[in-house]
Amino acid sequence: MNWQWLEWQNLPWIKATRGQWRYALRNALAMCLALSIAYALALDEPYWAMTSAAVVSFPTVGGVISKSLGRIAGSLLGAGAALLIAGYTLNEPWLFALAIAGWLALCTWIQNHYQNNVAYAFSLAGYTAAIIVFTTVNITEIGDLWEITQARVCEVITGILCGGLMMMILPSTSDGETLINSLKEMHLRLLDHGRLLLQRESTDNVRSAHENVIGQILTLNLLRIQAFWSHYRFRRQNNVLNYILHQQLRLTSVISSLRRMLLNWPDAPEGLYTVVQQLLDELASADCDKYRLARLLASAAPQDQSDYRYQAFWHRLRYFCWLWLNIRRWLRLFEQADDDTRLAPPAAPALARHSDSAEASWSALRTFSVIVLGCAFTIATQWDAGSAALTLAAISCVLYSSVPSPVSSVSLLLKTLLLLSVFSFIIKFGLMVQISVLWQFLLLLFPLLVTLQLFKVQQKKRAALWGQLIVFGGSFLAVTNPPTYDYQSFINNNIAKVCGVLLAWLAFLILRPSSDKRRSRRHIRALRREFLDQLSRRPHLSQSRFESLIYYRVNQLNASRDEPARLWLLRWGVVLLNCSHIVWQLRDWQCASPALLAVRDAMLSNLHRIISGKGVQQHALEETLKELQENLDLLAAGKTKSETELAGIAWRLYCSLSQLQQASTLT
Repeated sequence: MNWQWLEWQNLPWIKATRGQWRYALRNALAMCLALSIAYALALDEPYWAMTSAAVVSFPTVGGVISKSLGRIAGSLLGAGAALLIAGYTLNEPWLFALAIAGWLALCTWIQNHYQNNVAYAFSLAGYTAAIIVFTTVNITEIGDLWEITQARVCEVITGILCGGLMMMILPSTSDGETLINSLKEMHLRLLDHGRLLLQRESTDNVRSAHENVIGQILTLNLLRIQAFWSHYRFRRQNNVLNYILHQQLRLTSVISSLRRMLLNWPDAPEGLYTVVQQLLDELASADCDKYRLARLLASAAPQDQSDYRYQAFWHRLRYFCWLWLNIRRWLRLFEQADDDTRLAPPAAPALARHSDSAEASWSALRTFSVIVLGCAFTIATQWDAGSAALTLAAISCVLYSSVPSPVSSVSLLLKTLLLLSVFSFIIKFGLMVQISVLWQFLLLLFPLLVTLQLFKVQQKKRAALWGQLIVFGGSFLAVTNPPTYDYQSFINNNIAKVCGVLLAWLAFLILRPSSDKRRSRRHIRALRREFLDQLSRRPHLSQSRFESLIYYRVNQLNASRDEPARLWLLRWGVVLLNCSHIVWQLRDWQCASPALLAVRDAMLSNLHRIISGKGVQQHALEETLKELQENLDLLAAGKTKSETELAGIAWRLYCSLSQLQQASTLT
């Protein structure tokens, strides 16, 4: 057994940094303060205030504010739903069961369609209603329903206010500084990504590196949302941040298209690779000069104006350089802008977020089935602790319906509850029974919470376990006002909570979420439908919105262990994204020659023949690739600039579509 963690320098209090101490003290003080205020207000279950303070314990100001707003909105919505459901159906047990199950299913369905504050608010609306209505099943006076609802909402808001107060007293790192530094690091990392992809040697980690870059840019969008709530400067300049993220995604797609051209250009000049590395080195330098960059590009310019491959690659490489400089310019302008400056970047829509309606409906059905089954068992057996089981079952079904691996998450929660059952029994009947005033209990609780918070930030692999111990610890200790020490009721409630989570665990096993393979198929079919929209005369999605939507879908399987599913989703996303760029370029390309315009229109119409909502038409693909090659031979023989430009675009299309020759019926 390894006992090194008991050494002096490895103790959590000794090795903790200043930031970790600030985080632990802030959250522990917020939880103790919330419990004290709820106790002073004579709320009957003040431990919910402590739990609420723990839930909003986010490491940044913007995260606390956004999470608190979502929690307040969700709690009020859930409390209103609880009043209506319990007020109208409490005397009809089966109608009550169907009503609360329907509400929880609706909240689960909506939660899976959104992200961030909206999803969090509806998840809170679901299990806040469950917490309230399941504790009212034994009331006899309708007035008690209002008092219970009012008490739960007051406890939640008390915890949120205490968390916000302690964030003001012990503030954390600024969200804005974190976002700006992350954007700068991401901007430089895109150059490293270009070095990896734009080399002659092909490496095995290209696909994983591309997925990681996409995921990190989309993660920066979450930081942008947190920064939006942290300071009015970021709310005012939110359009700049959104534009920068769009341009970084565009830069990623340009790197991908450059790599695809190099892979289909085996006899590319050796000096071209050298110039590409020189350009990337110049862009990475702190004193990057646009004049030196232009001279490097001029030195690499094709001498033969009829070499359409070289022309297409060089123009795309130049676009990459100017795009990178444009992003750096907007980053610098944003960083230097004062509170009164208003920047006006080109309009860009919010980064697309899309949901899987099939998966959302399946999760809603699972939640509905669990609650109806649990209510039926409770009604049939008259189980006095059934409300505790149903509450935890509802929380588990709603909370874990949108996580990547719900079975493992619920399994971890089961482990947490078993540990809490033993630990809370020792604390409650070994120590709390000896305590007569609250401040004595706080002397015990405060160092315990500080230690758990330090474990949470220091042990990254077990952070979820420590976080659940902190959040659910209050409900297991059940610090009530006045305190109660009913041994039998305590054991029954703890067993019921474990049984409720166990029921949710079985539901996730039986009504399991879709496999990554099926999810990949759904995303690919959706990508094809959205690409067909790009081919229409008046697309519903703009180029930027379609681009961000593709990257969002590709990122949905970023944590998947199904390699073929991830590979094909990424491959389809990259191919369709490159093709969409070419489609928009073909639309903008104009020429006085009717023959060249006819060739352009034929390329656009052929894309309709190749790709349908059902998949790739291999016969049409082979014919189109053959036709593109014939057009390339004819256009290459021409001497005009328009013919060379169109040949370059046709070659880029050929490079993108050639990937689809590997497509199978699996996708």
